[in-house]
Amino acid sequence: MNQLFAAVLVLGLLAVPTNSPAQQSLDLGEYVVHYNALNTSLLPPQMTQVYGIQRSPNKAMLIITALKKEENSVTGTPVHADVTASAVNLSGQRRNIEMREISDLSGAVYYIGVLTVYNLESFKFTVNVKIDGLEELAVVKFSQQFFTQ
Repeated sequence: MNQLFAAVLVLGLLAVPTNSPAQQSLDLGEYVVHYNALNTSLLPPQMTQVYGIQRSPNKAMLIITALKKEENSVTGTPVHADVTASAVNLSGQRRNIEMREISDLSGAVYYIGVLTVYNLESFKFTVNVKIDGLEELAVVKFSQQFFTQ
């Protein structure tokens, strides 16, 4: 039950404005990839406990989910993918982000990764998403500035 609760919270965070633009997505025709990055201090303590995430203003979490579009469905159906990610700050320091798949009994599938951030630090993220059953690789690129105080 806690995992379902946490899954709903994470998916909900994809659409909630934080210190980043809300509802960022890449449309791939019959699929869509949603992405977001936010300070882990904004996450509910119950969720960070369930997934072993350190709740801190100096930690950011990257959240990726891939959905197959379906008629008569607002959200679509979650699909599995191979997700890799990296971020480069304005000083040119590159950080590879270890992504892990989270899935639950309700069918939700998403990918999370955590990185250390400092106040006013900006990153250019590159996320490679290889959706199971889709030939081409989707590349998501976005920038994000973090506020830790």
